[in-house]
Order: sequence, then structure tokens, then C-alpha cells
Amino acid sequence: MEDVALDELRARLADDALTVLDVRTRNEFEGLAGAHCDPRQGHIPGAVNLPLDELLRCAGAAEIRHLVGLPEGAEIVAYCHSGSRSAFAAQVLREVGYDARNYVGSWHEWSRAVPGDP
Repeated sequence: MEDVALDELRARLADDALTVLDVRTRNEFEGLAGAHCDPRQGHIPGAVNLPLDELLRCAGAAEIRHLVGLPEGAEIVAYCHSGSRSAFAAQVLREVGYDARNYVGSWHEWSRAVPGDP
């Protein structure tokens, strides 16, 4: 499955059919922790936080779908800091029936390319 690029994600943020899933820790999502190499901390507007470790604690497909809370086939774009955790999460989500892709640039790219609060 093809990764999502910055321009596509920016253009689709207002699309109600798309769920943007941040798989970083809650502290990273809330801007309380993160990589010092990024100009700012926080999350992509409208993103939902589901830390990868919570996803990995699930015992099977039904439990993952329950945790995600979206119907099978829902379109999801996952991201993290640099695209590695989100690539894994997107694969797991595809295996349980979601239309999941990875935003490979993730927060590392977004925090530089998209204006926001410092």
C-alpha cells in the first residue's frame, strides 16, 4: 500500500471519511515530550491518539477493532515521529480490515512544513 505524502494529508484533513491516528505516546501527542530536533511539539490538527503500545497489547483482531472504535474498512492514516511506529501500526490495522496507510514524514516533517504554534 502506498504511503501518504504531506500534500495529500494537508488536503484531506477536513475530510470526515479520514481518521488521522497518532501512534506516539500520550506525552508526545500532548506536546509534553518529543524529539529535540523538531521545531515544535504537539500533534496534527484533528488527530486521534492511540499509542502503539496500547495497540500491541490487544489479543486479536476483534480487540483491535474495539480499541480503534471505527468500522471495518474505515480509512486511517497513521503517523508517529519519523514513520517507523506508524508503518507498523498501519500494517496491523490493514491486517484487521482497515484501509490504513502510513504518513511516512510523520511529526518530524509536519512540525517543520506546516505552520503552527511554536
